[in-house]
Amino acid sequence: MERADWQTKTNRTGNLHLTDTEAEQLLTDGNLLELGASAQQARYAIHPENVVSFVIDRNINYTDGCVTGCGFCGFHSHPEKATTLDTETLLAKVQETVDLGGTGILLQGGMNPMLTWDYYTGMLRDIRNRFPDLHVHGFSPPEIHWFSEQTGKSLEQVIRELKEAGLTSIPGGGAEILSDKLRRIISPRKCTADQWVQVMRTAHKMGLRTTATMMFGVGETMSDRVEHLRRIRDLQDETGGFTAFIPWPYQIYKNRFIEKENTGVDYLRTLAVSRLYLHNVANIQASWVTQGKKMGQVALMFGANDLGSTMIEENVVRSVGVSHSISSDELIHLIHDAGFDALQRTNTYGAVRLTKREDNP
Repeated sequence: MERADWQTKTNRTGNLHLTDTEAEQLLTDGNLLELGASAQQARYAIHPENVVSFVIDRNINYTDGCVTGCGFCGFHSHPEKATTLDTETLLAKVQETVDLGGTGILLQGGMNPMLTWDYYTGMLRDIRNRFPDLHVHGFSPPEIHWFSEQTGKSLEQVIRELKEAGLTSIPGGGAEILSDKLRRIISPRKCTADQWVQVMRTAHKMGLRTTATMMFGVGETMSDRVEHLRRIRDLQDETGGFTAFIPWPYQIYKNRFIEKENTGVDYLRTLAVSRLYLHNVANIQASWVTQGKKMGQVALMFGANDLGSTMIEENVVRSVGVSHSISSDELIHLIHDAGFDALQRTNTYGAVRLTKREDNP
């Protein structure tokens, strides 16, 4: 593919509609620095302000019991041996989050048949009753699909009851690669790609905003990555319900699927292509949690306009030996040092507090 085929479109419009063929070729051997420059141009076409956003929240894993047995996961345990949070522990974690300036929490767990439907709705009501203004970003599409199967309720009914109990948005977890030939290898007992999309479509049509994710580098082809991006772009054209896209590389676990760690070049190239391909998704998030703080800063030059969460608590990535932590002050410093103003946001990208560089050098 000639350089002009995609860069001319970017230069002319500030954004572009990459074809699948263009995206696949760029993911395979696109010039890294040229991709970064074009992704930044596309980023500024959507966000002309010199601002990078972040959220103060906590990832609360309500249970580690799970029957799906995904090959990349080091966090899950057998449901009969699982650790499941009681109400007192859950609310204490939420209170600590609020005390640290948090505006929301992320609730995620495993597919645990030992828990009843009342556990999930009761958990949401307990949080809402104690913290009525807190944003609850919770339950990935595989969890919601699991709830539907276990209870016999439709997706619409499951989402409606969760929403009535206090759920305010849905994270994009469990997507991995939205290609069923890959899912049959890495997560064969989890929902299919179509089912993941259908949960999101249903949530969007019921007024819930969601994020979308991609965990790549598990042995997929570049065509598989493009299929994933295409599913996100197509659904966004249909519903407009995605607030952000968050790609990150698989963190190798017991040498499963791949023998060598994914590289920083592959991460940055994939991030930049994501920004160029997903012209209809407003926000692209850098994954400092998996890549580290310094690579998180570099990602802000490759199309990302958001640095994610302070992640007061994170257990899933930590379980495979990758551990990074950060305070809100340090996150603001990283954003300022990269040349941007720092905007604390909500989970659905509402503004909370802007800290300009001159205010906090």
